[in-house]
Amino acid sequence: MSFRGQPRSNATHRSVTDPEARLAKKSVGKEAKLSYQASVLLDNRHGLVVATTVSAPSGTAEVEQAIELCATQRPRGRRRTLGADKGYDQRSLVIGLRDLGWTPHIAPGPRSLLDGRTTRHPGYATSQQHRKRVEESFGWGKTIGLLRKLRHRGRELVDWVFTFTMAAYNLVRLRTLISVGVSP
Repeated sequence: MSFRGQPRSNATHRSVTDPEARLAKKSVGKEAKLSYQASVLLDNRHGLVVATTVSAPSGTAEVEQAIELCATQRPRGRRRTLGADKGYDQRSLVIGLRDLGWTPHIAPGPRSLLDGRTTRHPGYATSQQHRKRVEESFGWGKTIGLLRKLRHRGRELVDWVFTFTMAAYNLVRLRTLISVGVSP
């Protein structure tokens, strides 16, 4: 069957080998590929992965996963913060985090809900510097952890492989922290 010239979407096309995978683009102008949306919750102080999740990609999957991951964490005595880039500066995330008792340390976008109450604190600037550490875990997972071209099918199995890879990343990160004398 030829689909030449026809627009493809998740409504019209499904993978025969992995029906749970969805078409998604990484950026404007790029081709759509079958993929999953993976997210991690990272401890900014040490760069360790605290929680992971994998779901089907959608326009709101990142925000939904961020709220889901934060909801899984037990509350502590003081407020927790979530550092993220301006792609996460959305009303649903900011309100959802505040409802869970988290403070959103998100890079402000053009219509940001964050004001001076959040951005004036020194911890906000620190969160913005350390939020880039999340890219280290994904980079390690793609180069060393074999996540660049995953050979597994089904969301449940992909979630397991992703969680296992991030656990291996934590072991490597712990080795580095211990060698420089940081106690995790």
